[in-house]
Amino acid sequence: MTLEGYFRNLVSGKRRGMLDRLVLALLAVLSVPYALAVRLRALAYGAGIFRVKQLNRPVISVGNLTVGGTGKTPMVALVARLLMARGKRVAVISRGYGGSLEGKTHIVSDGQRVFLSAAEAGDEPVHLATAVPGLMAVIGTDRYAAGLLAQERLNPDVFILDDGFQHLRLHRDLNILLMDCSAPLGNGMVLPAGLLREPPLALKRADLVVYTRCTGAEAPAVHGAIPSCRAGHVLAGVELLPGGERQPFTALYGRRGVAFAGIADPDAFFASLREEGVDLAATVSFGDHCPYGEEEVARLMAARRTAGADFLITTGKDAVKLGPVLSRLGIVYAAVLEMSLMDPKPLETAIDKVL
Repeated sequence: MTLEGYFRNLVSGKRRGMLDRLVLALLAVLSVPYALAVRLRALAYGAGIFRVKQLNRPVISVGNLTVGGTGKTPMVALVARLLMARGKRVAVISRGYGGSLEGKTHIVSDGQRVFLSAAEAGDEPVHLATAVPGLMAVIGTDRYAAGLLAQERLNPDVFILDDGFQHLRLHRDLNILLMDCSAPLGNGMVLPAGLLREPPLALKRADLVVYTRCTGAEAPAVHGAIPSCRAGHVLAGVELLPGGERQPFTALYGRRGVAFAGIADPDAFFASLREEGVDLAATVSFGDHCPYGEEEVARLMAARRTAGADFLITTGKDAVKLGPVLSRLGIVYAAVLEMSLMDPKPLETAIDKVL
């Protein structure tokens, strides 16, 4: 088990040994100064002590309170499609996490061509630019500077701020907060004793809450005064890499595969594949935003050989990073993940109000 996997099991209560309890108690002590620091930072922005900058186009932020795993990328894609269906030119502003150009400001895509690789720009902006035709993307740790570059070079009508709930330096016209339907606040504790990036009071900044990973039951009313809607993750099919057409999962029936992923919650992805009837002989988990080099390739080839599998299958976010090593992996499929809204009216109303 990876350190990340151990941490998630610890804070979710799946590990309850004596040593685990001692580790969690120590982390709880460390959480106190962290919670105080992020709370003071938010108050400073709210009071105008720290300056908030504003672009001259509407900004819609999509983010969360917890670390990873709530479906930000498919939600950004869904919001982008809703905006583009209204005839808008849309640009995503992303940090570019994990790319070699992280910290610098660059155009990833102009809506027609993708200029940077996932190794350069990070997996999320490149995945979005390839998954949503016509979507523009820019990266930059300074999201305001990235937005200015996009205004100058791309002339978008509206921005989507990817993973922007804590990026208080940039003004947003709509603040969408994603919360996992099954555990919206995790264990209720901030890092490092829990998964919360900020104390629960921060959710008051949200204009709309979208509960993700819902299965049809009523979503928890974490903050009843904020409009909300429910959404579920839907695996919509598979694509043979590189660049194959979308096929139904029945195309994999009768063959055995090895699933792998370097995302926040790989086990949920593996479970979804099995629910679609995919016969998985083995699964391989990597760290979130994992690059694919020699060590990862060796693990995948060994897993496929040991399991006697016919193919590999992964996520769209992982797929965009496989280009340099794809020819060595044999048959590889990417599962297409989409967000499905169960009650879209609150989101559509909020978007129309911004426009």
